[in-house]
Amino acid sequence: MMPVEGVDELVFLPLGGAGEIGMNLNLYGYGAAEQRRWLMIDCGIGFGAAGMPGVDVVMPDPSYIVERRDRLEGLVLTHAHEDHLGAIPYLWPFLRCPVYGSDFALAILRGKLARTSFAAEVPLRPIAPKQTVALGPFTLGFISVAHSIPEAHAVVIRTGAGTLVHTGDWKLDPEPVVGGFADEDALERVGDEGVLGLICDSTNVFEPGRAGSEGTLLAPLTELIGSCTNRVAVTCFSSNIARMHTIATAAHRNGREVVLAGSAVARNYVAAKECGYLGELPAFLDTDAASYLPRNKIALVCTGSQGEPNAALARLAAGEHPSLALEAGDTVIFSSRVIPGNEIAIGRLQNQLLRRGITIIGHRQARIHVSGHPARDELARMYALVRPRVAVPVHGELRHMMEHARLATDQGVPHTIVAENGTMVRLSPGPAAVTEAVQSGRWALEGNRVVPIAGELIRYRTKAVYEGSAFVTVALAAKQQAAADVQLSTVGLLEQGEGEVAATLTAAVRKAIDDLPASTYKDDETVREAVRLTVRRTCRQLLGKRPMTHVHLVRNGLASTGAEG
Repeated sequence: MMPVEGVDELVFLPLGGAGEIGMNLNLYGYGAAEQRRWLMIDCGIGFGAAGMPGVDVVMPDPSYIVERRDRLEGLVLTHAHEDHLGAIPYLWPFLRCPVYGSDFALAILRGKLARTSFAAEVPLRPIAPKQTVALGPFTLGFISVAHSIPEAHAVVIRTGAGTLVHTGDWKLDPEPVVGGFADEDALERVGDEGVLGLICDSTNVFEPGRAGSEGTLLAPLTELIGSCTNRVAVTCFSSNIARMHTIATAAHRNGREVVLAGSAVARNYVAAKECGYLGELPAFLDTDAASYLPRNKIALVCTGSQGEPNAALARLAAGEHPSLALEAGDTVIFSSRVIPGNEIAIGRLQNQLLRRGITIIGHRQARIHVSGHPARDELARMYALVRPRVAVPVHGELRHMMEHARLATDQGVPHTIVAENGTMVRLSPGPAAVTEAVQSGRWALEGNRVVPIAGELIRYRTKAVYEGSAFVTVALAAKQQAAADVQLSTVGLLEQGEGEVAATLTAAVRKAIDDLPASTYKDDETVREAVRLTVRRTCRQLLGKRPMTHVHLVRNGLASTGAEG
């Protein structure tokens, strides 16, 4: 169903975070298709997975909105987690729009932007609960919600075609420790006004009951840390300020000083202090101070709960941290959940710790983590408060969003739409419906630039890692159709001592040139392609591999290159 030309429409378009967990990027559009104004909510990163060598950070492909950035009113942040704002330092130069967020979210963002060359160019606009912000055809309100980070809020989007509620990440926590409660009265008042659509977090839709309160973790963490006799390290999400508060309180009750290990957790601690959080706790120490304290008087708060290879915990596990060490008899507490896709990296890290004689305690052994996302009873409560006419599940894999749609139907919502990244959903006028698919996908951080994951650079590198590379230089004879010389070098393809294979490859290249039709011998592109195909075919027969192959021709002393693949 295509957009209706000339008719004002209210549309929703996810480019990230719909059909996956992480990398949230949501667009709302209002107006006729050819002149529609746009609002972006969140702009987050994900982390590279196995099969993407050299890629640690990924983010949504923003091409669709970049092409329309002259009609982009602004970017609004629901909260300060990496999967909601972490892509801004990489993507803002393509967007060049104002960024709106809470004081804490902007404090975190400033720290990230400080490492860019354009920090002073980004217009940062603070927002507060109960504030109203007009952006083009959108009038925005903000409602406090509880989450595992301070100052999270849902966004109420009022337009001429109806009101939408974008929840962001949230839960109903009676004791959030740091940050506010979910303002259920405000949500209910919006519901009383009439809500066209609820765009809502799906992460924990399969979990019965409620997610649990942060306040319930203090007693078990205090008891657990008290049972440890040597050094204790607790790893959690670096932006979980409430967990940082709980760990620090439990540590101090056991006579331990808190030492921050990892740049991300240190930056987030500074931002929290700047915004008035953690002020009642004794000051946290840096890693240099740890060398002056007995091992049983320290509790480390570490980055690296998801097995990130460059995080503090990974360096501790490898014995490579510049100023800290974990030894046999120490304990590492994983106060976090496993993000889907990180299981292998976390398992590798934990095995490394175990080999060093370090005890590991996870959520299966003790109550040391609660989720920041709503379980089924909380989702049901949200629908009872807001009472939307349309439910659009987001922030989950397809299986989460499909189950969320079923739950919404059970709660009496008349219409549900499940839309993965790149799916344009018309919410008004008429019944909610999918109208078109637009360009979506992923970009990767490659060094200090961003490139498409589907582009040649990542594709060829991945192929070279798994299949190896062959570099062939052929000097063509001047007076006859023949190879005067063939030089072969390989990377990641031949083991030392496999000279026989190399000789076979060299002979195959010579034969391929001999067998060319005379009419094509003088065409460099044809010769290069014949050599490339011969090398790949011979490698497949001999080694079961199809290497990336680069051919360099020399004819009459002049060189030309090409034929990669």
